[in-house]
Amino acid sequence: MLAPLKVLEQLKARLHETIGTLPLGQPGGYVSLILELPHGLGIAPDLAGPQFHFAHNHRGDLRAGYGIAGEWRAWGPDRLRILRAAAKGVAANWQQMDPDETGFLGFGMLGFAASPNASPSAGQEELPNALFWLPELALCSHGGQAALILTTALPMGIDALRTRWQRRLDQIVPLLDLPALDPLTPAHLERGVSTPDQDDWRELVFAALDEIDQERLRKVVLCRRLRLTGQRRFDLTRLNAALTYLFPSCQVVSIRRHRTSFVAATPERLFTQRRDRIEADAIAGTACRAEDADRDAQITQGLRTCEKNLREHQVVVDAVTEALGQCSRSLESPDGPRILQLNNVQHLRSIVRGELHPDVDVFRLAELLHPTPATNGQPRREARDWLDRSEPLERGWYTGAAGIVEPDLTGELWVLLRCARISERIADLYAGAGIVAGSDPLSEWDETEHKLAAMSTALQFA
Repeated sequence: MLAPLKVLEQLKARLHETIGTLPLGQPGGYVSLILELPHGLGIAPDLAGPQFHFAHNHRGDLRAGYGIAGEWRAWGPDRLRILRAAAKGVAANWQQMDPDETGFLGFGMLGFAASPNASPSAGQEELPNALFWLPELALCSHGGQAALILTTALPMGIDALRTRWQRRLDQIVPLLDLPALDPLTPAHLERGVSTPDQDDWRELVFAALDEIDQERLRKVVLCRRLRLTGQRRFDLTRLNAALTYLFPSCQVVSIRRHRTSFVAATPERLFTQRRDRIEADAIAGTACRAEDADRDAQITQGLRTCEKNLREHQVVVDAVTEALGQCSRSLESPDGPRILQLNNVQHLRSIVRGELHPDVDVFRLAELLHPTPATNGQPRREARDWLDRSEPLERGWYTGAAGIVEPDLTGELWVLLRCARISERIADLYAGAGIVAGSDPLSEWDETEHKLAAMSTALQFA
């Protein structure tokens, strides 16, 4: 394996050889330069400034972005259509230069809050309501191969760009081969205020059940926020590593624009689009895990046969199928429900697959599929309106979605669950539970406790 200094020298030499071939005098658009790295990456380093990080242990996928080559923001009911128009303009004038023939491409990030109606300043995550973001420096790793991707807006002077990109290489390349950080000794986390508290939660569940009894709603998803305070400043590199290790089948997401980081370990894809093929998750119905294998198997079997959980799950399957039916040439019968087992909980999961009509992209799919009944409720509009009136907290990006957009505007988005908003020693954790006929306030509270344990366990080691 090449030493980091040798890799840095080779990348700088490759940059010097190829930068003159870029169309830097073009009067508009973007260009990306893709440089091969000598081996795959397990985790992306933490650098100062804006960055995002998506990693999935089981799939061996990693995408990370640093700095801003371009960004577009929107909010309100038309937010995704506004960003789609901006992204189409980028895609039409975005050149990919891959001199090492890696097969990788530059990419952007799309992310948005749970509600389009939350004002851009209302969320405390320091994230806009909706965002399409092209990073200046990106890392991409899959199947043991990796590349470093540099992107700039055009026109751009060659000397200034060379200097800036060399500085970027100096920042990141020495960190790519650092050994994994050892977990810290588990630290005590001081448990703070829950919003709502348990009494208010009970009343909120009863209010939701009344809406369901009156047949105004079939399902609604309530969420709560819990504040934890650590004894030390939370280390994001260690936190991402801990989440990746503890939840290898989840997508670990970390996004920072300013001082505050938004982190998630989510089991739920909103969808994966590859050309005209679509896969979307329907995840709903939850049970805890048990250390004893026999007891755990009993809980799993109970989840498979529980009428309340199966009813909750079917609501989501039906909604995902209906949404994809609006943009698909054909749909396969849902695959499931199967059991998705995580370290702390298990879920019912089905996958809906199909073939899309031409010109359907990630923005259109996000508009159709978000929010699903798994995070909002059903009917969609009535559930969202009721939550806007009744829920005692601002969700921000919790139960929103984020993911990667390819240059052809296909890609993959993940529902932002098992989340935390982190600033220094303070972490605000989010979790929710779906309320349907037959739901019990205490059982639903316990479900949120199990979900909150995913992030709180990892934070102890950060």
